[in-house]
Amino acid sequence: MMKNNSTEINIGINAKDRQKVAHGLSVFLADSYTLYLMTHNFHWNVTGPQFNSLHNMFMTQYTEQWNALDMIAERIRALGHPAPATYKEFNKLATIKEVEGVPKAKEMIQHLVNANEGAARTARSLFSVVDAANDQPTADLLTQRLEVHEKTAWMLRSLLED
Repeated sequence: MMKNNSTEINIGINAKDRQKVAHGLSVFLADSYTLYLMTHNFHWNVTGPQFNSLHNMFMTQYTEQWNALDMIAERIRALGHPAPATYKEFNKLATIKEVEGVPKAKEMIQHLVNANEGAARTARSLFSVVDAANDQPTADLLTQRLEVHEKTAWMLRSLLED
């Protein structure tokens, strides 16, 4: 009779592929957290004639992003790996860089366009790894996040037009 070891993961994705996917998701989590912090920072610090609309828009965006962080981290955990959870780890993994100082409102919008596009690129770059691992739940998560980041970038980009 086969012994059932409850610590083994047998979900149809081998350990090597799970590690590759988890690493890619960790980079995506770091990018997502950096974007979340940037958006929340801009929510707190935006000024100017568009204050009210940007303040509210940024709050909607950072709230959505906050909830997404949990989904990404929990997928990493479901694959059997620890999720990065410190500023040091996020800084090491992130492809999106923090913004220093307090930019003007229009610059904030541009930074958020760039960061959302960066998060979309990171998510999209994982599909080859996810497809090779036959990992549909991660592909679904990435597809959902891509839709949000691309739509958010478009909406923010439209604010930059004259």
